[in-house]
Amino acid sequence: MRTIDYTPLYRTIVGFDRLANMIDSAAKLEGGNGYPPYNIEQVDENRYLIELAVAGFGEGDLDVEVQENVLTVTGKRVPSEGESARQYLHRGIAERAFERRFHLADHVQVREARLENGLLVIALEREIPEAKKPRQIAINGKSGAKLISGSKTKAA
Repeated sequence: MRTIDYTPLYRTIVGFDRLANMIDSAAKLEGGNGYPPYNIEQVDENRYLIELAVAGFGEGDLDVEVQENVLTVTGKRVPSEGESARQYLHRGIAERAFERRFHLADHVQVREARLENGLLVIALEREIPEAKKPRQIAINGKSGAKLISGSKTKAA
């Protein structure tokens, strides 16, 4: 595995070291495991969908959890009675246990998770609090300076 040096990045940005650490840890977690395959779709400016292909898994076999901006999806298939006695000539549907993690940006909330036609669909929405939204700052210069009460100007 190739290691990325973030030193040049740290010299030109301030306060984004957490982002660089998240990128580094995400690269380590992936480890090349592509199971289960997934899509990430941006629906609009603040809404996203994650779709995981989980054929063979039921609602009771899947767990979706969010903790400290990390969305973790785990799947563990428990065979039902009689299923273990089945003989397969070809088994192409993996149904193996998995854990998939997604790092969420600040203010991204999970709105719902639903199972549709073998796809686990997770709806996400970025909800920025009013205090964090951009606001216009007035520039107070000499022409816009206000007279402070109690101060007097001399007449010429």
